[in-house]
Amino acid sequence: MERRQPLELKIPMALYNFGATALNVYCFSELLIGSWKAGYRYICNRVIISTEPQHMRIANAIWWFYLSKYYEMLDTVFFILRKKNNQITFLHVYHHTSILALWWIGIKWVPGGTAFYSSMVNSFIHIVMYTYYGLSVFPSIRSYLWWKRYLTQLQLIQFLSYVVQAVLALYDDCGFPRWVSYGMMSYMITMISLFGNFYFRTYRNARSKREGEHNKQNGDVQIGIVQNGTQKKIN
Repeated sequence: MERRQPLELKIPMALYNFGATALNVYCFSELLIGSWKAGYRYICNRVIISTEPQHMRIANAIWWFYLSKYYEMLDTVFFILRKKNNQITFLHVYHHTSILALWWIGIKWVPGGTAFYSSMVNSFIHIVMYTYYGLSVFPSIRSYLWWKRYLTQLQLIQFLSYVVQAVLALYDDCGFPRWVSYGMMSYMITMISLFGNFYFRTYRNARSKREGEHNKQNGDVQIGIVQNGTQKKIN
């Protein structure tokens, strides 16, 4: 495996990413329309176990959302085939494995109610994210994709909104299981910490490094003199 050349896989990756986009479009639209028709609120909703069409629609969408997390495990497969092992970080592994466990709990005990909110918002975020990844496969388009850093910002906003929504659900006490809200808050704290650390290291530190190099270059020019057509630094 070490001697194997990395695979390009541009077309398979594009198909995979746009497939993930389409799946999340379906989940988002079904949850948005279903919750509106069911009269759901964004603060708190109790889980209604019913065969009525609007409630079945939400439960079905959450089920497909759960299945989409298995589909998204292909991210790791593509990293391995392309020999991008540096991208298989603790954050990547923790995020993909923990979300499967949490949404298994979701579809088993809370396939509706307030759980619609987190799956709906996450579907929307993944529409934006996988659209970007699908387009970035093509070098001719990649240079126009200026919004990569904002993907992490969107994810952090998403996690914060889950914490706020969980707090509101606890305060409203509509009948949605309180242990789920407490669990959501605890998990989101870990996600905010990990994604926040990733954002700081990737973008803030890189910016500081660029500014430091720029200032150093300017300083060299300012304290230098030109001698025989070349710049000589004064010690």
